[in-house]
Amino acid sequence: MSDNGEWREERDRSGHAMVPATPRDYMHIRVGSFILVFLFAFAVLGLLTGAVLMTVIAVGLAIATAVDIVLAVRRQKQRRGPDREAG
Repeated sequence: MSDNGEWREERDRSGHAMVPATPRDYMHIRVGSFILVFLFAFAVLGLLTGAVLMTVIAVGLAIATAVDIVLAVRRQKQRRGPDREAG
């Protein structure tokens, strides 16, 4: 895909940028959801094997990851406005 030097940011009817997420927020959500899958697996494995410490660590990290994802989504929603750009 070639832009021929004529690329410009498109906006919708209300003036918002068509891509409201910054790359950082996008990566926090994508990587965080990927990490949650593995933390869930470790928590279940810890419960099945009786490794209480591993389960507690996995649950604690899952909570921290979920909070990070929620904060990234909130940052995305706060960036909306006519003079704000995606990143």
